Amino acid sequence: MSDRAETPETPLAGCRVVDLTTVLMGPSTTQALAEFGAEVIKVEAPEGDLVRGIGPMRHPGMGAIFINANRGKKSVVLDIKTAPGRDALLRLIAQADVFAYNLRPQAMARLGLSWEALSALNPRLIYVGMFGFARGGPYSARPAYDDIIQGASGLAWLAGVANGGAPSYAPLALADRVTALSAVNQVLAALLLRARTGRGCAIDVTMFETVTRMTLADHLQGEAFVPPEGPTGYARQLSRYRKPYQTRDGWVCALIYSNGHWQRFLELVGRQQMLADDPALAHIEGRTRRIDELYGIVESELAHRTTAEAMALLESIDAPSIPMFSIDELLHDPHLLATGFFGEESHPSEGRLRTTGTGARWHGEGLPAPGPAPRLGEHTREVLASLGYGRGEIEAIMGLGQ
Repeated sequence: MSDRAETPETPLAGCRVVDLTTVLMGPSTTQALAEFGAEVIKVEAPEGDLVRGIGPMRHPGMGAIFINANRGKKSVVLDIKTAPGRDALLRLIAQADVFAYNLRPQAMARLGLSWEALSALNPRLIYVGMFGFARGGPYSARPAYDDIIQGASGLAWLAGVANGGAPSYAPLALADRVTALSAVNQVLAALLLRARTGRGCAIDVTMFETVTRMTLADHLQGEAFVPPEGPTGYARQLSRYRKPYQTRDGWVCALIYSNGHWQRFLELVGRQQMLADDPALAHIEGRTRRIDELYGIVESELAHRTTAEAMALLESIDAPSIPMFSIDELLHDPHLLATGFFGEESHPSEGRLRTTGTGARWHGEGLPAPGPAPRLGEHTREVLASLGYGRGEIEAIMGLGQ
């Protein structure tokens, strides 16, 4: 870590992150670091992060998705294609612990921001790049967004197989968010390594490889063996009956999974003869071979019950289950309200905003809130002054002295 003053409340207090990322993957990564207490300086082009423009919003450049991926950061506007802007960025990086970017490596080299250049400037720097495809392959130079990676990694194809229809994307930025989680892990591990060695390092975190690994962890199946012991694809996850089950007045999500779950369920619905006819159903391997049939029984048995009746049946066998919630229903969910998942913050320009928890607690409590998302260029003067720039130099960098 750098020598800046630390406070005991946050694990990354005193860690400075220079954030040259846009859209969702990189900003989600650096927001997590801000939530751990790091000082995150978001360097934006004069037009700002593209996601600033995605509504709804109360004021231009402060859209809801941007706000929810950039809390706790400082925004500095620099045109790094100009000499003054690039020099200011380099001065920032010289004092940084972590430098995060999501441009392709070829673009970083053209800007003079390669690992070789920046590590010579700051040997303790953690240099982390987040982009689409690993170096050295035929896809390396391709641009990538979430939809592209969902298609390339097999996720979209799997959705089509499972639904018996056309391939489709998950209706959220799944590839971005998963890659961001991986990147956070890599940065934290790199900081631990630097604490032991005193040296920085360069890390590539690539979307295609990260999400493909996740996909194949479940669906490599027979191809995990050499030679193969069967086809790819996990039958249970690809069953067309693996879905929320419709009841007479709603929907229920249920996972009847263990040996005991299935034995008790089949007995309660009068199907215990299946276990006598096929003893293999007492074990997960045998059930997986007949999973469509078994899930079809669950569907038919819950369809003629109310949601309350279905939940009572499932709870009686201790099977994991819950009614299906819509996004709107989540906002009023009694569990989330009771556990304090939702909060509010007062933004200096946007007024009252809803916040969400992280799902983690330290000693039973959440870490201190990282603060609101920044307005475009809100902290430019403050940060440049901290780097030793005078008023005239700051105005020149900001294009105000022309």
